[in-house]
Amino acid sequence: MILNVRKLVLRRLAFAWLAISAILGGLVYYLETEHVDDLVLDLAIVESNKLIGDKLPLINSNDAAALEEFKAGAEAFVQARFVTVEIYDRAKRKIVDATNPRYKWVEDALKIKAHSFPVADETIYEKHWLGDRLALQVLLPLRSTDGRIDAYFEGVYLVDERTTEEIRQSVINALIITLVGILATTLLLYPIIMSLNRDVLKFSRDLLKGNIELMEVLGSAIAKRDSDTNIHNYRVAIYALRLAEAIGLEAGKIRDLIAGAFLHDVGKIGISDSILLKPGRLTAEEFKVMQAHVALGVDILAKSNWLQSARDVVEFHHEKYSGAGYPRGLAGEDIPINARIFAIVDVFDALTSKRPYKAAMPYAEAMAILHKDSGSHFDPGLTATFAGIAEPLHSEIGSASDAAIEAMLQVLIERYFFAQN
Repeated sequence: MILNVRKLVLRRLAFAWLAISAILGGLVYYLETEHVDDLVLDLAIVESNKLIGDKLPLINSNDAAALEEFKAGAEAFVQARFVTVEIYDRAKRKIVDATNPRYKWVEDALKIKAHSFPVADETIYEKHWLGDRLALQVLLPLRSTDGRIDAYFEGVYLVDERTTEEIRQSVINALIITLVGILATTLLLYPIIMSLNRDVLKFSRDLLKGNIELMEVLGSAIAKRDSDTNIHNYRVAIYALRLAEAIGLEAGKIRDLIAGAFLHDVGKIGISDSILLKPGRLTAEEFKVMQAHVALGVDILAKSNWLQSARDVVEFHHEKYSGAGYPRGLAGEDIPINARIFAIVDVFDALTSKRPYKAAMPYAEAMAILHKDSGSHFDPGLTATFAGIAEPLHSEIGSASDAAIEAMLQVLIERYFFAQN
């Protein structure tokens, strides 16, 4: 069946639209916050130098006056830039701790988020969303003139509401621009893609149509050799399809069933005329040769991946529900469903059809035979379902011309092989 390419293309373009929009939106957010990160890091370096300056050696001296000076400076400091400032000595002991009283909640929130101390030239830098506010926490190693780490500066910078809103608005604007841009691109690409695919779709449809026609031709050639008519294949395909619909069989299985109906006896191409066209009863040896048509049919199908869909019917439609059939003696539901369906309609059509060597059997007598063999030859559940639909089907098909029957089946083939989802 040809896929609904329009829906497929639209789904994939929509997915690409959303995915690219999300990626670009995330990229914008990352770049905006990175810009703020750089600002805060530079600010921390500048402000720590202002606060400590050339007094760095005094941090580890236990000089009370120096510590008070640091504390006073930190208290003034948190009123301007950072909301929290902490200074640690060389031993990583906290010697200064200043927090703007208005932002005590920031310090309380970050206390539960423990951090390690930096090593070598490492700077620890973390982002924290506290409600709808962004807090940036930075911890810097402070080095003396000889390169030794003498102290650590920690500052928490609370991004102001205006900057936070600007970041948020930048992300929203970028997403809107991206969504609109990609949507416009999608709308432009859709007709182009569909135009490019139009020839491919036509080629695919023609190829599928050609495969089906070859299947019909091959099946019809075998049927004519066997019985001087090919309409049997069309009738059993319709009967089988209607029975499959009555039990709610899925569309894929129905397509396989149609293929099987046309090719069910394809292996008879390898059976000699003296046996295939023998008017009388076959001997046991001749019947054994006739049974070989199943294996021959399977071997023919093996040459084509597309024809493999017919295999269940070709290989198993001579099995019997009781297990007395051939070639493998399968029983019950071990027989594939398509083969069980086809076994019923194949026998029914053979009984109710006129052949050169026999007259058509009346409908009631044919159904009596199906009921008699239900549970032995035929699946009893399927037989009962077929009995419920067989009479109007037989009335319609039995009185129709060969051309009308072929037209009926073509409508069904169009529905199951070519209809768009």
